[in-house]
Amino acid sequence: MVETSKTALVLSRRAMIGGSAALLTVAARGAERLPAGLFTLGVASGDPLPDSVILWTRLAPQPLDAAGGMPPVAVPVRWQVATDEAFAHVVRTGEARAEPRWGHSVHVDVRGLRPASRYFYRFLAGGETSPVGRTRTAPAAGAAVERLRLAYGSCQKYESGFYAAYRHLVAEDPDFVLFLGDYIYEGAPTAKDAVRLHRNPEPKDLAGYRIRYATYKSDPLLQAAHHAAPWVLTWDDHEVANDYAAALDQNNTDPAAFLLRRAAAYQAWYEHQPVRAAPPLGPAMRIYHTLDWGRLAQFQIVDDRQYRGARACQPPGLVAAHARYRTLIEPCPDLYAADRTMLGDAQERWLMQALGDSRAQWNLLAQQTLMHQQGRIDAEHPERGVQYSADNWSGYPAARDRIYRRWAAAGTSNPVALGGDIHAFAAADVHDPARPDAAPIAAEFVGGSITSLFHDASFKQQAAANGLVFAENEVRGYGLVDLTAKEGRVTFRGLDDARDPQSGIRDLVRFALEPGRPGIRDQRR
Repeated sequence: MVETSKTALVLSRRAMIGGSAALLTVAARGAERLPAGLFTLGVASGDPLPDSVILWTRLAPQPLDAAGGMPPVAVPVRWQVATDEAFAHVVRTGEARAEPRWGHSVHVDVRGLRPASRYFYRFLAGGETSPVGRTRTAPAAGAAVERLRLAYGSCQKYESGFYAAYRHLVAEDPDFVLFLGDYIYEGAPTAKDAVRLHRNPEPKDLAGYRIRYATYKSDPLLQAAHHAAPWVLTWDDHEVANDYAAALDQNNTDPAAFLLRRAAAYQAWYEHQPVRAAPPLGPAMRIYHTLDWGRLAQFQIVDDRQYRGARACQPPGLVAAHARYRTLIEPCPDLYAADRTMLGDAQERWLMQALGDSRAQWNLLAQQTLMHQQGRIDAEHPERGVQYSADNWSGYPAARDRIYRRWAAAGTSNPVALGGDIHAFAAADVHDPARPDAAPIAAEFVGGSITSLFHDASFKQQAAANGLVFAENEVRGYGLVDLTAKEGRVTFRGLDDARDPQSGIRDLVRFALEPGRPGIRDQRR
């Protein structure tokens, strides 16, 4: 048992059997002390249920060391949950083990909590106490819920800016934060458009990814956002490698070699996030799931990277030549093939079932990117005609249209798609592919980026032709969603300057949603 006294914890002489190997554990007597500063990466909570929430921390006194500066032993970590910040009323407590095989990270599934309640939590190890985090549980299943506020964002490249967005996000007091991918960027450090640099070369193994995550999670504003509310997360490409699709990266590396890298990246993601998902099995990890907020809302949270099919309209012999694939493509028959998939067969079946089964008033699809079909005419090469991204839903239109048709056929109540990835704000009505001229069946909102850049004037210039009702790619920020039984509101919040850690923020635009009338009902600047 770990105590909060000044008595140092030390290496035990006994071995504890964990898995197939014996692990030394830390006990209260002996000669070797744990390093000081165990909680440099802060704490976090996530994936709230009516009676449960996941609590996370990682012991890393030297976070930019591959092993975090920890000895290769398991360490007992106490945790406490209280109804007050002073911990005068502790309602749950226990002990977990921080094991070296998982980077001395801790994931605690705290059960027996009250629905729709706020709690405070902390960890204790080695005579130290972690920062205090604040979390909350979801409402009871089927409960009437007066309101829900969530903030959502994506794309927080460390080099491109500071995390001023999170200072303002914390002040919004959201019930939870929805993060839609690109929590880290895996590229090598580069001074181009940089205000600060990554601390290690491009990671391709577990040690490298651990250091990259530690670089990000050492940021005090990002830590503060995790301390303020539970997070619900999915990933996109940069948690592994730019624009990867299943077992292929953008350079068409040998799939077997790439899967080794993907396994390391998935483990590092698990080690650093407050997720309910089971640990990865090599390069495989199921993260898609639903989150219910009483009967007010359900979130269908998907993974559009791990299971997606190959990119469309690539040159013959691309894989054999190990050439870099094309990111912009002209339409070809393969683009519209009915069997093309972004989610994989199993996940797509799961999603279709969820969309039919949901009895929530609002249904929000939490996915990584822009769903609306986006064509682009290159001003320097107009002879190429309309081109599409090979990496987002525009490159997988049949897969996207199956979701649209399911919304319509199942009568899914008030569907809304939330996205990220494109480093821009965008909003659009969604129409049934079988009845494109009929009233909208849903609305889509892409909530910008926390820091990542996108300089392309054509995005706004061609927005109306692409069916977007709003487009902005020069401002960083996040989306804010407010839902009640009577109305919905989506606000795009834009920073004055993401390169300034003290940056102010403003509303870029506000959208109104009306229950029973899918689509965007109003927008105001």
